[in-house]
Amino acid sequence: MIFIYLYLILFSPAPVTTDPLIQQKLKAGQSADILCILKTPWANPGQYTQALDSKEAKGNYIYSNLSAFAQKSQAQIINYLNQNHFEYHSFYIIDAIHIPAANAAVVRYLQTNPAVLRLEYNSTYRLIKPVQEVLTNQSLELRNPLAVEWGISRIGADSVWAQGIKGKGAVVGSEDTGVELHLALKPNYRGMIGVDQLDHNYNWHDAIHVINPLNKDAVPGAFNNPCGLDTLAPCDDNNHGTLTTGVMNASDLQTGVAPEAQWIGCRCMERGWGMLSTYIECFEWFLAPTDLQGKNPNPAKAPHVVNNSWGCPPEEGCNPANFVTMEQVISTLKAAGIFVAVAAGNDGSLGCSSIMDPASMLASSFSVGATAFNDTLASFSSRGPVLADQSKRIKPEISAPGVAVRSTIKNNAYGAFNGTSLASPMVAGAVALLISAYPQLSGKVELLEEILKQSAAPKFDFLSCGNDQITTIPNNLYGYGRLNVYRAYLLARQMVSTRLPNDSRHVSVKTYPNPGDQSISFGLDGLSSHSVLNIYDVQGRLWFSQKMDASTMLLPTSTWPAGMYFYQMYTLQGVALGKLVIQH
Repeated sequence: MIFIYLYLILFSPAPVTTDPLIQQKLKAGQSADILCILKTPWANPGQYTQALDSKEAKGNYIYSNLSAFAQKSQAQIINYLNQNHFEYHSFYIIDAIHIPAANAAVVRYLQTNPAVLRLEYNSTYRLIKPVQEVLTNQSLELRNPLAVEWGISRIGADSVWAQGIKGKGAVVGSEDTGVELHLALKPNYRGMIGVDQLDHNYNWHDAIHVINPLNKDAVPGAFNNPCGLDTLAPCDDNNHGTLTTGVMNASDLQTGVAPEAQWIGCRCMERGWGMLSTYIECFEWFLAPTDLQGKNPNPAKAPHVVNNSWGCPPEEGCNPANFVTMEQVISTLKAAGIFVAVAAGNDGSLGCSSIMDPASMLASSFSVGATAFNDTLASFSSRGPVLADQSKRIKPEISAPGVAVRSTIKNNAYGAFNGTSLASPMVAGAVALLISAYPQLSGKVELLEEILKQSAAPKFDFLSCGNDQITTIPNNLYGYGRLNVYRAYLLARQMVSTRLPNDSRHVSVKTYPNPGDQSISFGLDGLSSHSVLNIYDVQGRLWFSQKMDASTMLLPTSTWPAGMYFYQMYTLQGVALGKLVIQH
């Protein structure tokens, strides 16, 4: 497929779209920091991994195919850049080359290369800063410093802990300003291999290679950053990453949703400012973590879920022309079986459609709004529908506690903050708890998303956005409602049998068409006499059950209500789980 596709693009030239910001830089006599996006048949990789059951199989498939294609498709351009002594960084998670100082000659060369799809300016991204909000119904000073945090109990995480489930076996990824090895975070760092023994290979990556000019240092230089550049061990130059990681899995049994989950980290921001290229670099590293030299990628080391609390507003270069790049990157990560949680943003004061920046506005993102003590929407929580790309899609997907959330900060301290930055890692921690309880859910991103949405506590408001009615679920304020991980745990239990083997790598189920209308065909490799197909609706109710007597089954669905369903395929080798969509 690689050679056929490369042949076609070489003889199918088309105009190369070039970001106006690049032209502005060149006209001013400056070099331009650009991303060269190439044509690829892998723009929608999820269609190729849908039939793969395990996270390991999905990750291996995505990594091996995308990296192999990028190596061949980029060869000519990389040879040109090497010959002309231009610095560059190659990506495969999206077929792209980052060129930080492209001159007019480079841009002209790329514009005439038939393999190039578009040239984008390397837009600036920034963290979603915590906000100030008047606290009501509870005083921080009156809270017991040894008690479980209010958000932990509100989402029912402590009820899941009571079942003996605290996140063991799950790995979360922190893509942020870095992480300090706080006393409550160090025990769960995957790089901890013994008492005071650390191995940062495959567990830490730093995508910050230069000082960001938006920090406006009087004298530019790496010394301005408290961590430096290209760090080889976890470090946080801001506080934000330590804060959000603590919400996911601090080990103190107070502040972290999944206190026994492990974490790995990638620094994507330089004192709060990142670039499109630094986020892509971190996402690619999470897809297949590398050693400290950036070599020997291993998708088996990928986390189960990655938290993101950052955005890119229009004034920093993000616009509809380049939204597709981050959309494709996140879609690829999901195709590899990795859940992507994203903070909705803190622009609620702007009213409806204030979810307007990547990554929270993107269709592939699982966006998270924030709720307050009284279970109402936090005033700062951004709202849908998304108008920035004219999609009018409903956002966020879900909401979680985001007011006065206490968590870890630098210097082994704790602090309480407000923001959707705190709500999103609660969802990431909830995913870790579910995977810890039911390892069969590992890699099944869409199924995990549906479990979280259908188990959420429904929330409404007299104020509405878009086409919301008072009782609309999902709506553009809360999404499907406020996160309830205990209810998610109970719903998942109905869909997953822990009596069957957890290892389902040998169970391959193919469904076609999916979405379907009149019927859906099920195909099973390695049929055994004990193969049983169960199908559940989104409420967890058994809808259909039948033994499979052949390797294929045609399931009539013409009378089924349109909507989402989940299937379980039981075999002697294990259990396969998946999603069905009926559309009439």
